[in-house]
Amino acid sequence: MANCMTRYIPNTLTCLNLFSGCIACVMAFEARYDLALAFVFFSAVFDFFDGMMARLLDAYSAIGKDLDSLADDVSFGVAPSLIVFSLFKEMHYPGMMEGIAPFFPYLAFLIAVFSALRLAKFNNDTRQTSSFIGLPVPANALFWASLATGAHDFITSDNFHPFYLFLLVCFFSWLLVSEIPMFSLKFKNLSWKENKTSFIFLIVCIPLLVFLGISSFAAIIVWYILLSLITQKSQ
Repeated sequence: MANCMTRYIPNTLTCLNLFSGCIACVMAFEARYDLALAFVFFSAVFDFFDGMMARLLDAYSAIGKDLDSLADDVSFGVAPSLIVFSLFKEMHYPGMMEGIAPFFPYLAFLIAVFSALRLAKFNNDTRQTSSFIGLPVPANALFWASLATGAHDFITSDNFHPFYLFLLVCFFSWLLVSEIPMFSLKFKNLSWKENKTSFIFLIVCIPLLVFLGISSFAAIIVWYILLSLITQKSQ
């Protein structure tokens, strides 16, 4: 009976990830970016623990794998796309862009498309068992949700051109499917030697969280990308 019940725990957590992601989508569409960030964060927490519980309980299944990818593309693909969509709708468009301004926000859904490609690639790439190749979708979603919340006034001001946001969308979409190795925060032990990169990452995250507040997640993801590039070059 216990085994019968425990095998459903990982999928239950995955469903909670999806549920939180759906709420994040609604909050994003309503331009309530702080709540969208909160529910993207909840989804990331559930996503972390569903994998952990699957390993601890040895409760892997083909359905769980497919369900996880579906939940992740909603929570970390569609939700950040809707966040950027809402930002585009709020932005000031110069006169020369009046003709394309109504259609420009739909470019935000490139994030959802490339997130799906990233997830499909991850599911079929045997190189990503202990680390990542390309930016993980939860990190990408947290970046956008945090950026929209913390830098909303600047992004929607007359000083920020919509094309700059589009370039940022293109850059992060490329990062999702790039061949750049990125480290994982999965600790097998507490050895400094074996987890040096992860420890350095976490140590720097502390002042970022303290001093940057709600914008800290965006800064942390940028720090994660930079540290992955530095680590790659030093190897």
